[in-house]
Amino acid sequence: MIEAILWDNDGVLVDTEGLFFEATRRTFVSAGTDLTRAEFIDAALRSGRNLWERVAAKGYAAERIARLRRERDELYAALLESGDHLIPGAADTVRLLAVRYRMGIVTTSLRTHLEAAHRRTGLLARFEIIVAREDYEESKPHPEPYLTALARLSVPPEKCLAIEDSERGLASALAAGLPCVVIPNALTRGSDFAGAAAILNDITALPQAVSQIRSQAL
Repeated sequence: MIEAILWDNDGVLVDTEGLFFEATRRTFVSAGTDLTRAEFIDAALRSGRNLWERVAAKGYAAERIARLRRERDELYAALLESGDHLIPGAADTVRLLAVRYRMGIVTTSLRTHLEAAHRRTGLLARFEIIVAREDYEESKPHPEPYLTALARLSVPPEKCLAIEDSERGLASALAAGLPCVVIPNALTRGSDFAGAAAILNDITALPQAVSQIRSQAL
């Protein structure tokens, strides 16, 4: 029986992963390092590998890399403030599911970035908890983000469902013991989603998928 739904944020509720890539790419260029879309997808959306190791390999000290990361984060925040990034259908889907299920967000974003992404969406009030990057030590694909959310909700993993868009997120959810529905986007489409409870083409198909998964668990 599903009692709660835990949502990834970027790429699932808001279309922001392309903005994060652009902010990271520009910062890397300023450090004399190229970053391709394929390299970003592999590190940020599949393996969770630390891209800044490439900058360190060019001889940048830890202090300089920390400054570059702050510059990237400031640029990303500015891009987030530039418009409405809500994924079509997300508002109605969240509203429908919030009637029946407890809801939470589990994101690798900093809380300030999540709040900026939702400045115009009005969605955050629908969620009981938000687990952001400051709330755990090990990021996805490690299970800690989802385990943190489960502890806060006091709900066992078999009674929760994760909603993700990437291999990295799927791996995190599965490692924490949660069934996971994947909704790929332009950056993650074509990835390996083995182990997903369902793979959907559109967020509006989610309520029906959740009902089917719920009935199978009865």
